[in-house]
Amino acid sequence: MTQSLYRLVYYSRNHISSDDGMFAANVDDILAKSRSNNVRDQITGALLFNAGCFAQVLEGPLENVEAAFERIQQDDRHGDVSLLALDPISHRSFPNWAMGFVGTSDVDAERFTGVATASGFDPSHLSGDQIHTLLRDLTIEEEAAA
Repeated sequence: MTQSLYRLVYYSRNHISSDDGMFAANVDDILAKSRSNNVRDQITGALLFNAGCFAQVLEGPLENVEAAFERIQQDDRHGDVSLLALDPISHRSFPNWAMGFVGTSDVDAERFTGVATASGFDPSHLSGDQIHTLLRDLTIEEEAAA
């Protein structure tokens, strides 16, 4: 029997220390644990960090996606966690990504810094669909560049 798939989109405020070394270590820890848990739980998705916020899309069986979101809400590195969308889906947008971290290249970092500075990018001003589309398009770009 095939489980129904769901897509969960949220954003949260960064509560990670601004110290560069500490920040990088925390992001690496988040990604390592997320990737391990997500493979186990049949979850795919992508994460974007920008302007002091995290925006993330999680896809998978409803119970697993909800459990992952619960862990995120209890993680002190995330604040003001806000659910933007939780919807059934017919297919995954991130089938190859246990947890893609979008924007890690120097080119992307430069591009996102400019976007954040010029526009005041803040995921709280975007809908779940807009964040999903942004992350999907960025993962397609990163897969093509790899």
